[in-house]
Amino acid sequence: MESQRGLLFIALLVVSFLLFQQWQVDNAPQQPVETETATTSPTQSGDDDFIPQASEQAPATQTSEEKGGIVTLSSDVLELKVDTRGGDIVAAKLLEFETEQGSGQAMPILTSDGYTYVAQSGLIGAQGDATRNGRAIYAADKTEYQISGDELVVDLTYQNNDINYVKRFTLVRGKYDVAVEYIVDNNSAANASVQLYGQLKQDTYIEDDGSMFMPTYRGAAYSTSESRYEKLPFDDIEDTNLNIKTKAGWVGMLQHYFVSAWVPNPSTTNDIYTQYLGAKGQAVIGFKQPSVIVTPGNSETLTATFYVGPKDQDSLAEIANGLDLTVEYGILWFISQPLFWLLIKIQGLVVNWGLAIICITIVVKTIMYPLTKTQYSSMAKMRKIQPKMTALKERYGDDRQKMSQAMMELYKKEKVNPAGGCLPLLVQMPIFLALYWVFIESVELRHAPFALWITDLSSQDPYYVLPLLMGASMFLMQKLQPNMATDPMQQKMMQWMPVFFTVFFLWFPSGLVLYWLVSNVITIIQMLIIFRSIEKADEKANAKSAKK
Repeated sequence: MESQRGLLFIALLVVSFLLFQQWQVDNAPQQPVETETATTSPTQSGDDDFIPQASEQAPATQTSEEKGGIVTLSSDVLELKVDTRGGDIVAAKLLEFETEQGSGQAMPILTSDGYTYVAQSGLIGAQGDATRNGRAIYAADKTEYQISGDELVVDLTYQNNDINYVKRFTLVRGKYDVAVEYIVDNNSAANASVQLYGQLKQDTYIEDDGSMFMPTYRGAAYSTSESRYEKLPFDDIEDTNLNIKTKAGWVGMLQHYFVSAWVPNPSTTNDIYTQYLGAKGQAVIGFKQPSVIVTPGNSETLTATFYVGPKDQDSLAEIANGLDLTVEYGILWFISQPLFWLLIKIQGLVVNWGLAIICITIVVKTIMYPLTKTQYSSMAKMRKIQPKMTALKERYGDDRQKMSQAMMELYKKEKVNPAGGCLPLLVQMPIFLALYWVFIESVELRHAPFALWITDLSSQDPYYVLPLLMGASMFLMQKLQPNMATDPMQQKMMQWMPVFFTVFFLWFPSGLVLYWLVSNVITIIQMLIIFRSIEKADEKANAKSAKK
């Protein structure tokens, strides 16, 4: 290989291509689905609701035209809008997160205003609160509930045929997981069969804020006892209905930095299913717990957990096995996770996330110094024989075959390995990519300020100062390195490489550009130290030779 910089250039071109491919797969805007004529199936209740099929279904006791009201549940971090028709969560806002930095508007996740993204739950079965033709209309004491202590407990009630139903929501201060309980009190003379389900329904044509350089995923995901985490794009839901039976598990909908998920009772064996509602262009993913028999005069409580909030890895890991994997670091997760852990620890000491990035860069470059020394020592040897290589170029001109043979003989004579610096470069590339995913996936960096004009390390530099400085640092590094390319076209590509990279980095998160800039500055310092030490060693060797 003629140039280690050529390897770097090719590697990042491949990385850019792979990122573009992933963006095309996961985040290309979905086209709105044309409305089609569809008949209501046994598992669908009108156009507004999808109810999973149960083994036993009661005759219709009400009509789907009945409408409920909206009840607002608020904690210190979460605001939920619950429709008393079915007790569905039709809107959710994260009070600690802004839509745009400085906007003062809470981040909406679930919504039914303009497009549909809701969390539904209910009871199916012979005595369930949902039938083929309608949903239960629950009653509430108030229309607004505000947390005052450590938790907020809100009961919605419904009665049908001597059976009392209580749908209970419990919000805890500082937490984004909501306990959802169904208390079924059977006052009838016969057994009551009920089955709890929970599902998420979302329009599939919603555009995400991803780009080629910041690919993000909007779609479904689920977990089973055999697979801790599986993504399920909307296209796959449209093609095939999922139907899996598993112990525990969970279902969710993902977007950049945030997730909503239903987590059924982990002690039960549950059915995970999907459905595509073609007439609405909506995807549904949900779970069903096993049927429960409530004997006359007794009551049973069916439970599940609903989470809507940021992709906080520690919190998600406590709620369900594999739920933390929604913070997706890709195939390099085993590198990204310890780097993220180290970044969190450093930030806890220095407070500022920008300083934390600088510190983690210093730590990584210090650990990688032995490999860096090997890489640039090889470069120094190549630079040392540069005059001889120039002479070979003048001697053989455009005869590439003879030129290559002469260069190989020169390498052998001078004991120089032209690929000696490639291995350190290949080792450093995965670390860069792992940090890349840490910076674009970690919600902790969202709207995190650094200094001066850098107010959000998760978005691009608004004035492009960091990318330009990064490009300048690459140009300086290029000047310090020997140019091994013999092909004029390759030489021009190497000369333009800092420009190419600067253009790439214009759209990268400023936190990542900051890392790359600091890394380049440290590398330049290390290069100067390494080259100077080699020069001193050569001077001493020449002095000893002169004395002899």
